[in-house]
Formats: sequence, structure tokens, C-alpha cells
Amino acid sequence: MTKAYKPLLAKIGLTYPQYLVMLVLWQQDNILVKDIGEALFLDSGTLTPLLKRMESAAFIKRQRDIEDERQVRITLTPNGKALKEVAKTIPVQLLCASGQSTETLMLLRSQLAQIRDDLNTTNS
Repeated sequence: MTKAYKPLLAKIGLTYPQYLVMLVLWQQDNILVKDIGEALFLDSGTLTPLLKRMESAAFIKRQRDIEDERQVRITLTPNGKALKEVAKTIPVQLLCASGQSTETLMLLRSQLAQIRDDLNTTNS
């Protein structure tokens, strides 16, 4: 999947993990790093360098949370918000490249989520 996304994302200056972060932020801006981590099943050690690179690229802004300075809050910059419009065709392009129906891919996604949840339950 990452290989299929790479040329599409390179055009807009994102890596696949950065794209996943942007998808989270486009759904809900101004959230804590821990919330992004929970949504993507990533720890802060993985996210922090990724977010620093995204901040350097002017897609996001990182700042300490006012209520709890131990937490870091992530907000989209105007560039990050504008990127949503540019990136909106990527899912359709990937769907076409896959040769699969939307229904088939949605079923696969559901099955993978179930496996992930089962593994998390087993390892808890």
C-alpha cells in the first residue's frame, strides 16, 4: 500500500505516515499528540519526529497545551488546510489503481480492523 501511495503523495510533499496524520487532522483539527497516536495506533516516540518534519514543512503547528503543558497540541496551518483540497483525489486514484470495487475494499478494511482489535485484546 505504501508503495502505491508514494508517487501520489510525493506530488504533494507528504510521506504515507504524514498523510495518515493529515487525514486525522482534516477530520479534527487542534488535537493532542496522544489523540493522533490513539487514532493511528502509534506512540509519541514515533510521532514526534514525524510531526517535527511536518512542522518544518509548514503543514502543522506544535505547541504546548494551555491546560496541561506536558501535552502537545497539533493544529493545521493554512498550508495544511489547503492541502486537503489537493489530496482529495488520492483515495479515488488508489481505488482505480487497485482494480477492486469499493465494496471489496471496505470489506477488507473491516476484516483487517477486526484482526487488529482481536490482536489488541489478546495482547492486553
